[in-house]
Order: sequence, then C-alpha cells, then structure tokens
Amino acid sequence: MHTRDGDTELSQELESVPPSPARPARLHPFRGLRLAPAKVADPSAARALARPYREVARRLASWQSEGLMELDDAPALYLHEYTVHGITIRGLVGALDLSTRATTLEESAVLPHEDIHFAQAGDLASRMYEMGLDPAPILLVHRGPTEIRSLIRDTADSLPDHEFRDGAGQEHRIWALRDTRQLQTIAHSLADSTLLIADGHHRYAAYLELQEARRPGWDRGLAMVVDQEDTPLFLGAIHRVLHQVRLDAVAQAAAATGRVTWNGDRMSALAKLGPRSAVATDGESWLSIEWSLDSEQLSPLEHLHGDVLPRLRSRAAAHGASGDASSPRLSYHHSVDSALEGLHGQHVAVLLPAPDFELVNRTVQGGRLLPEKATSFQPKPSLGVIMRPVPHTGD
Repeated sequence: MHTRDGDTELSQELESVPPSPARPARLHPFRGLRLAPAKVADPSAARALARPYREVARRLASWQSEGLMELDDAPALYLHEYTVHGITIRGLVGALDLSTRATTLEESAVLPHEDIHFAQAGDLASRMYEMGLDPAPILLVHRGPTEIRSLIRDTADSLPDHEFRDGAGQEHRIWALRDTRQLQTIAHSLADSTLLIADGHHRYAAYLELQEARRPGWDRGLAMVVDQEDTPLFLGAIHRVLHQVRLDAVAQAAAATGRVTWNGDRMSALAKLGPRSAVATDGESWLSIEWSLDSEQLSPLEHLHGDVLPRLRSRAAAHGASGDASSPRLSYHHSVDSALEGLHGQHVAVLLPAPDFELVNRTVQGGRLLPEKATSFQPKPSLGVIMRPVPHTGD
C-alpha cells in the first residue's frame, strides 16, 4: 500500500483514533505460545481465556504442564498458513513495534480504516494486561514487495515445523523463522510498508493504551501481516438494520443526495446492488439508492452514515424525539438473509455492496475513516494457534 507524496498533517478523522507508530514498520521475534491442536478452536480454549482474567495465566500454566500447550524455547518470527473453505492465507506473525509515534499520515506505519469505541478498547487493554497474554494477532494487510513474497513462497515450499487440522476444520502450517538472513530480509522489506488494519481495530487501540501506560512488555503487540497480492483476504459486506424506522423516511432522506428507485420485488432490487448503490427494504417493499461518482468518491456506506442517518435523526428530532430516541438503533449483519429476518414492516434493512481493497485503501489514503463495522475481512485464523505471553515482569 503506497502513501501519498507530500507531508500532509493527520486529518481530524484520523486524530479521532489512536496514533500510529512511525515507519519503518518492525516485527520483532517473540516466543510463540501454541495450544495443542486438539484445543485450537475448542470451546474449552475460549473458557480458559474468560473471567476471571487474573486466573488465565494459572490455567494456561496448568495446560502447559499437561502437554496441552507449548511455549517455544527461542524467539522467532512465524510464517502461519491457514486454509478454510478452500481459501488459503499466509502471513508473517511477529511482535509489532509500538514504541514510536508518527506525526503525519506519510510517516504512519499502521493505518486503521474504521471507527472504534474507546471504552471497548480500554476494556480489552485491562483484560489483556490482567491475563498477561496477547491472545491473538491483529490482521494487517499490505502489498508486499517481491523480495518478501519470494521468501514467503520459498518457506511455504519447505517442511513446516507444525502442521495440523483444528476443531473448526481449519488446516494450519507454521514455520519458525530464526535465520539471520531471513529476519534481515523481512526487516528490510517491511521498512517502506504501510500496513492497513484488516481486523483488530479495538485490540490495536488497546495495545497503544498499554504502551502509553508503560506496561512492561507492551511496547509491542501481536500482529499477522498478510500480502493482499499473494494470498488475499476476502472482503465481505456488513449490512445494517435500522430499527423502528419507516422505509418511506429512509427513501426521503436518501433522495437528498442519491437517486431512489422503488422496485417491485427482492430480485429486481438486489440486481441493482453495486459499487455505487445500496438496497433498502422493510421486508414488504424494496428500493434501490444510487449515488453518482463525486469528487470524494464516497462509498454507499459513507453516504449512508454521512448523509442518510443524519437526516433521519433530524427528521426524528423535528417530530419530537430527543436524546437516543432521535438516533436510529443499528444492528449489523454479515448475510442478506440475517439482515432480512424479522423486519415485518417495522424496521429497515440496508443492504450494502462488498467493498474492495482499493476502496478501503483509497479511503485511508484520503485521510478518512469508514464507519465502524465497515468491512469483514475473511477468513480469520482460529484462536490459540499463535499467542504471545506478556508476563507483568516483562518479556
């Protein structure tokens, strides 16, 4: 992912999220902690990482003594390859350096693409510190240079250190990278990269909160870096349901900036869903909303949150609603069928097109953030494949 020329100051939108470490992006070796294959994606693993969090370290130590967990003797970077439903993803897993701060967009090593709730990030920070564990890597994507892509492919052609199928059906292969030349190649190749957060915005914010509080061991945070040109993550849409909103009110709000067309049925409406258009329905009537290409090239999701929802709030306020009652309650759905369930003419589902990587890239390079739950990068690795212990006394 390439940054723009110039020395643009961070925009107001980007100042609303935690800062980025300054380039170069750096992944440090660490001692990987792995659950036994039988425990990966097993419900008991999730229970072991649940409340009370201060007991997590003791539970995991017990599992380690029983042979249900393994801690590597020496630090390494890891190549993790996982396959699910025919999609194979490969990524480099390391401890992302958080010790520096960028002051401009061009200096930023890591860029978020959607909003977060800071209270949720704070809860995650407290939880991870109490556990003494970084339980899963955040997913970062970039367009990797040829040098690092060749290293990854050559490594993937060799015999892995670990290979197994987990309880969720994911197939995993893991290589520990400790060779000095490999580590130097990775460091050199990542130096000019800007890494986009695909999944883990709140955990990333929690990392920085712990780092700024100078918690021992939290100058780094667990991350997996995926080359979107090599083994691309699939981007899916996340649809919205606006609760206790009428479809004609949505149509009126959307008509202020878009072209609204009423459609006779589901099939004809969904046929119009595309990069510049969304579909809305109350389960009985259907309409499509198309926005023209403008100078900012806003996506339908940005138009929904930036144009339609504010007009719905203003309309509700004008009719006497106040406080939270003037803001439509949103729920989020990863499938069309889930979004359409239970509308009964009382709620409105807004079906959105799946974004592509270029759209997300263009948005962050323009200094903007997408609304929360803007994208669904898939597939994600199962919990427990690679973790990073962070004891309170330091690494």
